[in-house]
Amino acid sequence: MPPLAPPDSRPLTGIALASIGYCLFAIQDAAVKWLVASYEVPQILFLRSVVILLVGMTIARRQGQPPIWRSRNKWALTSRGLLLLVAWLSFYNASRYLGLADLTTMYFGAPVMAVVLSILILKEKVGIARWLAVIAGFLGVIVAADPSGRPDFLPAAMVLFAAFCWAWGTVLIRLINRSESTANQMIATSGLFVLVCGAALPFIWKMPDAMGWALMLGLGLVSGVAQYLLYEGYRYAPASALAPVEYTGLVWAFIYGYLLWQDIPKPHVFAGAALIVAASLGLVWWEARAARLRTA
Repeated sequence: MPPLAPPDSRPLTGIALASIGYCLFAIQDAAVKWLVASYEVPQILFLRSVVILLVGMTIARRQGQPPIWRSRNKWALTSRGLLLLVAWLSFYNASRYLGLADLTTMYFGAPVMAVVLSILILKEKVGIARWLAVIAGFLGVIVAADPSGRPDFLPAAMVLFAAFCWAWGTVLIRLINRSESTANQMIATSGLFVLVCGAALPFIWKMPDAMGWALMLGLGLVSGVAQYLLYEGYRYAPASALAPVEYTGLVWAFIYGYLLWQDIPKPHVFAGAALIVAASLGLVWWEARAARLRTA
């Protein structure tokens, strides 16, 4: 098996890969928002995961990776797959009952949770710069989303639970990346999605039209590339460094919302986006400065 890149070797590379990955994930969210009005979430996840599974198997074969059943991380891979599956199902089912502002604000608490978990589980050293970037990014989300009213308890709990599961998943990515290939991680997660969601198909299947097929299969391709870039990003940079970068997904969501649905952001959205971008750029500057000091 090809040697895996050592963790923390190139944090700027990790930030760049994760940033592109989150941009693609925003495209994925826009496609799912379109599809969920006509199809059940398990059906969407099933077809999406079939494509990702094929992509992962192709990459693994080209890289000469050993079969997934020989992995020493079977339990960790299964645990992370279940966490991500629960996160997806919880978030998109809650979207039927909550407005986008409330959903976005609560779900983007995940990066803060990821930083805390990375300290407790991975024993990462999180400096003041990373904490400031995370806090600034979260404040930017609150300003941009401008949540109104008090959401219903159960849907709100589902979103917060989804955020917690996603945060755990990102920490496990970092932990597994120390000894597992990116392709095998994609295969394990998507294979689990296919098995679980496939069991529900006889009860919820709806034959897609041409647009539905195109969106669901295209969704799988975009998601597969996004997952690969994100997993590679966590190979090069610590979870606490990449947590603030996740906030850039909100900016992309605003852009795609305008392009697809002509949603024009209000002034508070631009203010929040400015905070988010400033947090991410500040983190990039800090990591570049730290890298120069290490090599000086």
